[in-house]
Amino acid sequence: MRKWLFGDARRASLPWRRAVLGKVLFGAIVAAGFLAPVGAEAAPAGCAALAAKYPDWKGKTLVNAINPHTPGYEAIDPKDPNKYIGFDIDLGEEIGECLGFKVTYKAVTFAALLTTLASGQADTKVFDGVLVAKGNPKKITGINTTMCGAAAAENTGFVEVPLVQALIPTCKAEGKPEPTLQLYDNNANCIQAILAGRADTYVNDVNTVDNAVKANPDKLEKAIAVTIPYSVGIAVPKDKPKFREAVMAVMMEIYKSGDQAALLKKWELDPNNLKEPGLLTVN
Repeated sequence: MRKWLFGDARRASLPWRRAVLGKVLFGAIVAAGFLAPVGAEAAPAGCAALAAKYPDWKGKTLVNAINPHTPGYEAIDPKDPNKYIGFDIDLGEEIGECLGFKVTYKAVTFAALLTTLASGQADTKVFDGVLVAKGNPKKITGINTTMCGAAAAENTGFVEVPLVQALIPTCKAEGKPEPTLQLYDNNANCIQAILAGRADTYVNDVNTVDNAVKANPDKLEKAIAVTIPYSVGIAVPKDKPKFREAVMAVMMEIYKSGDQAALLKKWELDPNNLKEPGLLTVN
């Protein structure tokens, strides 16, 4: 869940994704052109008390910076190009409903999500499978030496980039060619690179990989699912500790109410990704 960023129409913002469902990263990260969401989820019963405790955002409009090319998480509605849909969108709308603010959206490249947040253009930001061509011609089995000599398509700024780069000295030590990286702005371009034969693999959230295979069953397959030590979260600016506290409180309410698990089911995301919200501060 992904990515998002929030901001005030009068000047407040968020991003969240790539941080895994439920983890709230704060200090620099908690949960981020302008399209409308399809609809909001009903707020949990405990939201009335939270809205009273955190009244500062009632009636405001915050900006959620997103990279809408990840089906299941955040994407343009195929039935209406003026709307966004996905887990991230629904979760953000529910947070807004709970605290009494509305959400608008700013579409940016993934690499620009955190800079958009840091610059004040957004307020928050809310992350594996190995995608290969059908038949797995390079016999890739994960982020390991089977990638030596392979071309990996990845999103700029994603956690998989340094993981692939870390293979270079190992490949050299074994006398194998090093892997190469092709960096793109979104998932769709990474997937297209494999379809076009420019890249051999794309490592990303397993749900993104599964959706790509589902859309191209005769051309793509998932070589394997791998475990990577990261959590998906919502990013908020360091200078907004009260907002961080409010979002964290709402996330706990959404988690305890069962709404977060329901959203995973709605968007066909792995329920094993569900985690109790936590706090990660970044200096």
